[in-house]
Amino acid sequence: MRGRSLRLAGAFAVLALAGAALIGGWYLTTRNLPEPETLPAPQPAVTAEGPRFTRIAFGDLPGWDDDDQSAALGAFQISCRIILRRPVAAPLDRGGRFGTVGHWRDVCGAAVDLPLDDAGAARAFFERHFNAWQVAKPDGDTNGLFTGYYEPELAGSLTPDTRHDVPLYRLPEDLVVADLGAFDDALDGRRLVGRVADGRFAPYYDRAAIADGVLDGRGLELLWVDDPVDAFFLQIQGSGRVRLPDGRVLRVGYAGANGRPYRSIGKVLIDQGEMKPEEVSLQSLRAWLAAHPDRMVSILDQNPSYVFFRLLDDDGPLGAMGAVLSPGRSLAVDRSMLPLGAPVWLDASYPAGVGALSETPLRRLMIAQDTGGAIKGAVRGDVFWGPGDFAELVAGRMKERGSYAVLLPLAIDPSTVPAPETAAAGG
Repeated sequence: MRGRSLRLAGAFAVLALAGAALIGGWYLTTRNLPEPETLPAPQPAVTAEGPRFTRIAFGDLPGWDDDDQSAALGAFQISCRIILRRPVAAPLDRGGRFGTVGHWRDVCGAAVDLPLDDAGAARAFFERHFNAWQVAKPDGDTNGLFTGYYEPELAGSLTPDTRHDVPLYRLPEDLVVADLGAFDDALDGRRLVGRVADGRFAPYYDRAAIADGVLDGRGLELLWVDDPVDAFFLQIQGSGRVRLPDGRVLRVGYAGANGRPYRSIGKVLIDQGEMKPEEVSLQSLRAWLAAHPDRMVSILDQNPSYVFFRLLDDDGPLGAMGAVLSPGRSLAVDRSMLPLGAPVWLDASYPAGVGALSETPLRRLMIAQDTGGAIKGAVRGDVFWGPGDFAELVAGRMKERGSYAVLLPLAIDPSTVPAPETAAAGG
């Protein structure tokens, strides 16, 4: 019922977060390999609507010499094991720009046997088996927005009580995902999410209807938590941990969504004159909602998107490609622009207000392993920071400009394949 969505449960009082603590091993090694061969003058690839790619030498990637690439190797090995389970002829992306599993088989086979404690071997591997391609928007601009996300921890219960009265729902059985490609090859990769009502395909219930109790009485409650705002941000993060009263911790992960478009409540508050763009962060949104409990429900309902969950048995949250995410090394991208599983060199910076790392360069090898409703565009990324107070602090404040380059096996030239259509229907 709507009444249970009104409880604040005192959680807003806890807004102070712990200071910075390094996630170890980020800046450990220096180059001990020969410089890569000189490349011909780069020529930007021309595409109609998709990203543009320009080959770039590893030595020209800002900070490449200072990163510990072995810290990303484990994440890449996880991706490779998933890639190698697919048919050899399967494309890594629906447009075919980034090759097939066959193109990636040799590099993945070599990667899975590498030790994770040898920074020099890791760097040599990536330089030997890949070319780096600077990614740009259709107009040639290489700068884009980079944000962060984390694995939150909520207080919850297996059964409802006076404290834990906000449900996390399983995927409803009447939610239907329609693959439009099954009806028209031109619509391959597009989908609609909805339900069948009175013999017609209709949109699925939005956030307001679900909060009002439209799913009550169907046994869909997976867990119960103590704060509607925590539940809201859990849906935005896509996965998290729920600590039960007896101390046990359960992991929950994304099971599906209602297909409604994601709308940022930060943008809503900016449009209403409540915040300036530079003021919006996870922390400031929580503080605003705590200060305006009478408007909390109406603001949350401005985002019609709603996420359903399932229990996870894995050691960490799962990304969109099914890989366990690696804190500080997994990146969410727009999968219509970059292939999931690929290494990506990030050149951005830490946000202000995160201790000693504030506004320092954030340059490291990451692996594209996830997606997000707000992660759209040729140069757009979301860094997974893991669990804990520092992860929440950085993720909540990160809104940085930056660029990236995608690493692709030597046989793949993304500039020679037309960009796929990027529009998508539904959720």
